[in-house]
Amino acid sequence: MIPSLKHFFYDTGKFSIFTGRFFKELFLPPFQFHEFIRQCYAVGYKSLPLVTITGFIMGLVLTIQSRPTMTKFGAESWLPSMVSLSIIREIAPVITALICAGKIASGIGAELGSMKVTEQIDAMEVSATNPYKYLVVTRILATTLMVPILVFYADFVGIFGGYIGYNVHGSMSIYRYFTGVFEHIEFLDIFPATIKTFFFGFFIGLIGCYKGFNASNGTASVGLAANSAVVTASLSIFIIDMLAVQITDFFF
Repeated sequence: MIPSLKHFFYDTGKFSIFTGRFFKELFLPPFQFHEFIRQCYAVGYKSLPLVTITGFIMGLVLTIQSRPTMTKFGAESWLPSMVSLSIIREIAPVITALICAGKIASGIGAELGSMKVTEQIDAMEVSATNPYKYLVVTRILATTLMVPILVFYADFVGIFGGYIGYNVHGSMSIYRYFTGVFEHIEFLDIFPATIKTFFFGFFIGLIGCYKGFNASNGTASVGLAANSAVVTASLSIFIIDMLAVQITDFFF
């Protein structure tokens, strides 16, 4: 068998076992509630500045770039609904998830990789502490919960950025703008986009933890774990998004 193909199947098997262990440990006491809250703070609150800037620029740039085309076809009044639907359905979930993949997955991979290299994880096992439950389960749960919340926040900031972008070359009251935004938003626009963000968050945390938890010996492996976590998590986001679009188009 080709060595690279052999390594792929071996790594896939280890990842499947790692994922299965998560679901097993998730329902077994004790529950590390305090560590989970701390990880929610680290994942969610500390990501707000970056998500705020990115979301605002997304809405601003999309509105400014789309306005000439919409004006050319006499559909300028549709601009608020077009921008909001684009942000809610696709742009905010994917871009926010990619930001989290770059910031959170790399951080988790580097942190756990450093602990692995310095044998802190081995020390936890010797002291009768379950490192998987304390380090992995809490981080995966935190990313699964916080990424959808960050996406909702990015939706609002992006729509508000669109309002600012509209008023750069025009004038529209904020009441009229948000009336146009919510006039055409339906439940089926929000529900599929929300569901896939939970999968985004789950795989961001899972891949970051897997790469860090299985880092090799040596300090160089810490950087490799962080880099591999970002690349793999970003790729998984695009794959999940592609599948989500196909499923949504089939059922809805």
